[in-house]
Amino acid sequence: MSLVEIRPLAAADRAAWEPLWKGYQAFYQMDLSGVTDLTWQRFLDPAEPIHAFGAFDDGRLVGIVHYVFHRSSWLAEPTTYLQDLFTDAACRGKGVGRALIEAVYQAAQARGSRRVYWLTHESNTPGRLLYDKVATNAGFIQYRKNID
Repeated sequence: MSLVEIRPLAAADRAAWEPLWKGYQAFYQMDLSGVTDLTWQRFLDPAEPIHAFGAFDDGRLVGIVHYVFHRSSWLAEPTTYLQDLFTDAACRGKGVGRALIEAVYQAAQARGSRRVYWLTHESNTPGRLLYDKVATNAGFIQYRKNID
């Protein structure tokens, strides 16, 4: 694989983004189709705190990452939540995921954020192999309750 280009997703990337977004949902056995259009619109709105990068190999979108800037009660500076990371199965283990994470680190630094964090499922062994190399496992366990 040649060196991938990492850049913010643009309106013209929607058709290429959607299969990766659906792949991400399938991996986590989720159906987020009800918010897909809204999520895409938010990426393109400069007033929104959520952003998206794509990894392109010879012009083909092979990976995506979504991240959110937010305030924290623990830090004075903004915090960055890396919300979604997904790469084309054929590109895994070739540096695409790492390049996307590094791009989020750079965006966070440019924004004055001093922390990037994310969650993954404990069964995501391939992802965790990478995450253990590029960050520290803080040991937290997530609890959640959906409010209807």
